[in-house]
Amino acid sequence: MTSQPYVLVTGATGFIGAHIVDDLLERGCKVRAATRSLKKGELLKQARPKYASHLDIVQVGDFSEAASFRQAVKDVDGVIHVASPFSYSVKDNEKELVRPAIEGVKAILEASATNPSVKKIVITSSFASVMNADRKSPPRFTYTAEDWNPLSYEESASKETSAVIAYRGSKKFAELEAWNFAKERKPDFDIVTLCPPMTFGPIRHPVSKLAELNESNAYLWKVASGKELPVARVPFWVDVRDLAKAHIEALLKPLAGGKRFIIASPEKFSYGLVGDIVSEEFEWGNGRVAKGESQVIDDSYDLDGLTAAKELGLTYRTFRETVKDFITQAIEMERNEIWSR
Repeated sequence: MTSQPYVLVTGATGFIGAHIVDDLLERGCKVRAATRSLKKGELLKQARPKYASHLDIVQVGDFSEAASFRQAVKDVDGVIHVASPFSYSVKDNEKELVRPAIEGVKAILEASATNPSVKKIVITSSFASVMNADRKSPPRFTYTAEDWNPLSYEESASKETSAVIAYRGSKKFAELEAWNFAKERKPDFDIVTLCPPMTFGPIRHPVSKLAELNESNAYLWKVASGKELPVARVPFWVDVRDLAKAHIEALLKPLAGGKRFIIASPEKFSYGLVGDIVSEEFEWGNGRVAKGESQVIDDSYDLDGLTAAKELGLTYRTFRETVKDFITQAIEMERNEIWSR
């Protein structure tokens, strides 16, 4: 693949997708941004007038149908598939989480298989497809890209299963769909999957108010604005800008083909640490951040994000930088909301 390919990005108007779009454009690549909402797609393009000639918007009505992507994949050299259902407010785990995630991956692969120009597909999976919630220390252990969530399909889809567990299953079985496709169909393109944990950082996608923040950043804002001090399910995280770069490097580096990568900072976090950083970095911080019981960062096990950093040429940002950059942006959004009332 050339260094400046024509790339289809699904979920382009989302938190991670918009960063990937920007990274590609800044490298001189041409981008086709796929989105369910044409309005959000146009907002994405209007915010990037400098790159108008290099950014196409395509509306995809049904992300679970290969036919919906046939036009979207036409003439592109590579695909970065970010779009995936994500909600903890579901009534039917199988219908609303598990099947849509699987069918979405299947659809993009099936459509790409009809286009000989596609050389590689990078799929955003999740640490949720890696972790085993029942695995505890001691002895100390490190999750790697060789690990898989042991959930069965039946557990994931069951109506008795919590949405959190069902989501983990949806990511596992969507990713497995990709690897099974590669094994059974032997397509002309390579597949790469990335498995990030919690993803934080500044936003670049179309968001008009704080109430519309993506799930992970909303937790940071809850701490900074004094609403809530959550407890982290896992102590692992990555900056969205580092994750976006990982997608591009996975697409462009020939040796990344056929591999699974964990993209994660070696630094661990807690929401208590978020409060400490906000208190130290912002004059108003100490008087406003959410207070609660002291949180100890879980250091009983590890996640290997360094292998990916070495192979993809990544340097992870610090948690302080990530929190500071996002909160600076969020405070400005809050001021604008107040002035517009």
